[in-house]
Amino acid sequence: MSTPRIHGIPNCDQVRQARRWLIAHQVGFEFVDIRSAPPLRDQLLAWLKHIPHDSLLNRRGLTWRRLPETVRQGVVDQTSALELMLEHPLLLKRPILEWDEQLAVGFSEPLYESILLCRPSTPEPLPSPES
Repeated sequence: MSTPRIHGIPNCDQVRQARRWLIAHQVGFEFVDIRSAPPLRDQLLAWLKHIPHDSLLNRRGLTWRRLPETVRQGVVDQTSALELMLEHPLLLKRPILEWDEQLAVGFSEPLYESILLCRPSTPEPLPSPES
């Protein structure tokens, strides 16, 4: 299994909570600061296959509120949301947890437990007919 990756910014409360939870549960992770390493188009498109654009776009944050009203009203579908998130990566909801084929937006203990701690167990092998 790969190392979980957390995308966010260091001073975001939700990101700090997620990082503290990972450290407390001894889950190794990689942190990606979206200010210095914003996601590229292909990465956002891959995320949008798993998460609807309305769940990935943070319409409650300061970055959104600072946008002109005409720009905010122009976000009407996935394409317009994608273009705006590429232009303003801080519009992404945080943290974004990427692990293997799973993706989660935001932090909650039950969500992280279900993704990171509840690993599927390997089934016991069936006894051979000779035993």
